[in-house]
Amino acid sequence: VHLVESGGGLVQAGGSLKLSCASSVSISGIYAMGWYRQAPGKEREMVVAFTNGGTPNFADYVKGRFTISTDNAKDTLYLQMNSLKSEDTAMYYCAAWADFESWGQGTQVTVSS
Repeated sequence: VHLVESGGGLVQAGGSLKLSCASSVSISGIYAMGWYRQAPGKEREMVVAFTNGGTPNFADYVKGRFTISTDNAKDTLYLQMNSLKSEDTAMYYCAAWADFESWGQGTQVTVSS
């Protein structure tokens, strides 16, 4: 599975961004997907993960602020990020588990305070 993220950028604290993750295969056939992030000097951490047909599991630090959606016609996963904080600044990655684990190249999100 080839994944391509987009939608990152610079936003002020309190603002919103919507990230996209375009898949090379039908996302309805992917067992699990998720969004992860990695800030400079920190380990990669989960933002949200879900299995096909399952309930998304959001990290506590984004609950109530971030949501996900999918467009099966476009084979795209979205991450809507609202009420952004400076601590949300990171490289955001899309991941998928089908026949094997796949990761996108990442998209940078920078939140200015």
